Amino acid sequence: MISGIGSIGALQLKPAIDGADAATSLFQGSAAPTAAENVGTSFAEALSQAASKTVDTMQNAEQVSIQALKGNADTRQVVDAVMSAQQSLQTAVAIRDKVVSAYLEVSRMSI
Repeated sequence: MISGIGSIGALQLKPAIDGADAATSLFQGSAAPTAAENVGTSFAEALSQAASKTVDTMQNAEQVSIQALKGNADTRQVVDAVMSAQQSLQTAVAIRDKVVSAYLEVSRMSI
């Protein structure tokens, strides 16, 4: 059911510095990369990765829900999976709203 939007995250991503997520390393207070270091994740790649993780989380919640209907999953597992999917979707919507807001702000600038 969710597989129709699975192609959102189909882009190939370059690994970040030392295998760590570049966005995470920025929020953890690491020093700024020097000119010799390759950051490895562009803004588009970070958005693509976030979208694919959101889709994966939603697909997981769907699968756990189906397993529960078959009697193969506990109610707690379903609630955890659905809550995680809800949080991911809310985050994706908030990011989308910020991107749209930034675009509108830039489009209002006089040249």
